[in-house]
Amino acid sequence: MSRSRRAPGASQDGSAAVEFLLVSVLVLALFLGVVQVALAVHVRSLATDAAAEGARVAARADRGPADGAVRTRALLTEALTGAYARDVTAGRTVLDGVAVAQVTVRAPLPVVGLLGPAGALTVRGHALEEQ
Repeated sequence: MSRSRRAPGASQDGSAAVEFLLVSVLVLALFLGVVQVALAVHVRSLATDAAAEGARVAARADRGPADGAVRTRALLTEALTGAYARDVTAGRTVLDGVAVAQVTVRAPLPVVGLLGPAGALTVRGHALEEQ
């Protein structure tokens, strides 16, 4: 009976490289997921702030909804890019029985790499109308 004997550690050749590759792929995917969520939250925060500021401008007694939309677009273009400022609407509405100016922003979600969430986010800013 002859058994082939391998040298100690010979069966382990290349396993460290394979383990490193498998772990690094998982860590990279996790990292890209965290970056994707961080970018989406960042864009949402900036869009919400721009919509609120635009609503405050639109609610002033000497201004109108068009002024609020212009201000919102300017803030989004300055903070992000013009692609995020394409779909901005402003108007007057009643919220809980109170007249308010409302600015709505629909912006695309930022995508990291080739894969990511498709779609858009919608945020609204409201401000009490001045008399």
